[in-house]
Amino acid sequence: MGRFIEGCDRREQLFLPTCVDDYVAEDSTVRIVDVFVDELDLATLGFAGAAATGRPGYHPATLLKLYVYGYLNQVQSSRRLEREAGRNVELMWLTGKLAPDIKTIADFRREQGLRTRRLVAGSCCCVGSSASSRAARSRWTGAAFAR
Repeated sequence: MGRFIEGCDRREQLFLPTCVDDYVAEDSTVRIVDVFVDELDLATLGFAGAAATGRPGYHPATLLKLYVYGYLNQVQSSRRLEREAGRNVELMWLTGKLAPDIKTIADFRREQGLRTRRLVAGSCCCVGSSASSRAARSRWTGAAFAR
């Protein structure tokens, strides 16, 4: 991955939990987030590459996965995302057992906020409370995200 902090291999055998992958269900939304972010061309979307000097940073894909997971699970506070990354098995799986601190998460949110907000909001679907085929409707309004 270049000059980025790298997590452990998800299939690496550990002492107590034999494999982190065993604790994440096959139909878990965290697997969808993983595939979705991995398929994005982050350079085209404007995410910065690794700096040539200094300590390696977290890969933008890792922080974006954390950010998208937070939006899907109503965990939007940087402090709560930091806490969840250290104790939530799904997030451990998603980030390769990396647990960025609050400043890293908050800086990423501040620096990339508009780009990720559009990315997350780009395919929203609002469905009415009635589940009948006549009442089900799909609409997208970008007004809330135009700020």
